[in-house]
Amino acid sequence: MVYVRWTFRIIFFAIAAAFLHYTLPQRDIVRVNGTEILRQDFTGWNRIFYAQADSGNDQTTANRHLRLINTQLPNGRSYVYRNEDTGFGWPPYFKLDSSNLQADAQAAARVDDQWYVVRHYGWRSEFLTIYPNAISIRPVDGPDVRLIPYFNIAVLLVLFAIYWAIAVRLRRFRERRIDPLFESD
Repeated sequence: MVYVRWTFRIIFFAIAAAFLHYTLPQRDIVRVNGTEILRQDFTGWNRIFYAQADSGNDQTTANRHLRLINTQLPNGRSYVYRNEDTGFGWPPYFKLDSSNLQADAQAAARVDDQWYVVRHYGWRSEFLTIYPNAISIRPVDGPDVRLIPYFNIAVLLVLFAIYWAIAVRLRRFRERRIDPLFESD
């Protein structure tokens, strides 16, 4: 019985960690190489990794334009971000300015030797053809800038506090109400 309980806990926390890793914002320091717009079909099972069509566009078509930002990491590796509006859906970034972000990325591609911080969420997988969604881009002094994820730390602390509060209350309830029923005199 103990093994089953721990197995469910491990599975629950693994799914929660994957969910948080996908949805919480991450930041990368990159050089912007260029931008492009592709016509993409969203008919495969990997469509769950893409946002809905931008507001004002047809929601019923199986394909639409996909804005990409091509970058290079400090180690020389290429990295590609998509640039889609999240609107009021999940995750709740309320990003409605993908056209402006694309213009900022195009301007950044014309500047040599400038490093940028790209704030994004999501995963990059060449095999599944999924890209993280860029939320914002801003210039920084260089590739050695130290970025501290204050927002992520605050969210994780709040979630841990909620988990701890629920766990303590459940333990106290079990000790006061359930355990006395099974105690033998």
